[in-house]
This record gives sequence, structure tokens and C-alpha cells, in this order.
Amino acid sequence: MTTKQRGRPRSFDRDTALEKAMRAFWEDGYEATSVSDLTREMGIGAPSLYAAFGDKRSLFEEVVRVYGVTHGAGPGRALAEEPTARGAVERLLREAADTFTDPAHPRGCLVIHAATNCTTPEVEQALRDQRNTALAAIEDKMRQGVATGELPERTDPRALARLVGAVFQGMSQQARDGASRADLEAVVELALTVWPRNEPVGSDARGEGRTLE
Repeated sequence: MTTKQRGRPRSFDRDTALEKAMRAFWEDGYEATSVSDLTREMGIGAPSLYAAFGDKRSLFEEVVRVYGVTHGAGPGRALAEEPTARGAVERLLREAADTFTDPAHPRGCLVIHAATNCTTPEVEQALRDQRNTALAAIEDKMRQGVATGELPERTDPRALARLVGAVFQGMSQQARDGASRADLEAVVELALTVWPRNEPVGSDARGEGRTLE
């Protein structure tokens, strides 16, 4: 069988086209990005898009997977590589301040922004699941911090993880609204001031000195 008989070879670079699709979804969200928007940004025709990636939803699912191991990989690395809960959270948020405002790509987090005004239940649920999985990973790191004594026993790992998630998601939206890296760094500094600390020996719950017998 000849090459011609097997079909015409793909005339575009798949990885490059996928990166362009990622930027389109990242900039405008899933629902607002049409197939015609995608073909224009990717520089290919609709038949080539469907042949290489399937439908719009399948393309988006692949985009999210690629985003998770490229631009969006920072939080997972921070949680895996930093030995302490505080170190992981500080790195996660500081890297977010940098990534969310990087002029080399759209601002904010794709997984957060792509869900805006999403009316496709399967996509909305998939993005929600991904965000909740990220929160669960942060919560696991907080539990480790309690178990090792880094965090006070009274710490609520779930609530602390949700606080970190709220700061992270808020930073994403503020970056979309024009906040600078310095603006977001200031948010990180303030957020870290509420980090739970073990009370020094000799202090009661109000921070008042007491005599040890």
C-alpha cells in the first residue's frame, strides 16, 4: 500500500496545535470558545481538528491533561517536593503569583477560568473534580504537618486546605483582572501571617505566660 493510499500525512504539528488550543480555552473559557475559534487559532480546518483530536470536548480534555503536566504542574510539585506543609504552601502560592501573571501566556489558571459560565455538565463536573482533587492533596499535606508536629494538634487540615485553595483561586481571578505579580506577592505575604503556629512552652491559649511545675 502506498503512502497516498494510506491517507495524506498530517500537515500540521499536533503539539503546536494543541498548545494553541490550550491558549484559546485558557483565554476565553470552555463554553465561549467555539470550534471556529479553535480552528482559527490552531491554523487548521475543522476536518483536521476532528480527525486529530475528536470533538471540542475531547480536545478540551486533552488540553487539560497537558496543562496539568506543564503550566499547571507547579502545585503538585510543591506538595510533593517540599518537606513541610508551610514550605509547600508558600512555594505553591509564590509560584502561582509568578505563573498567573506571566505575559508569555493567558493570565490565571486554566482549570479555574475555563469553568466560568460553563453550561456543559460533564465539563463542569470534570473541572470541579480536578479542583477538589487538588484541595484533597493540600489537605493531605496539612494532615502530614499535624502528624509530624509541625502544625498544632488543634489545626483543622480541611479548613486550612480550603483557605489555601480560596487564596489560590482568588489570586487567579485577580490576575485575570489585572493584578501584578507584586500585588499577588503581597497577598501571599498576608496569607502566610495567619499560618497556625505551635504555642511556645510556658504560654496558655491566650498567649499569656504561665509557670511550669
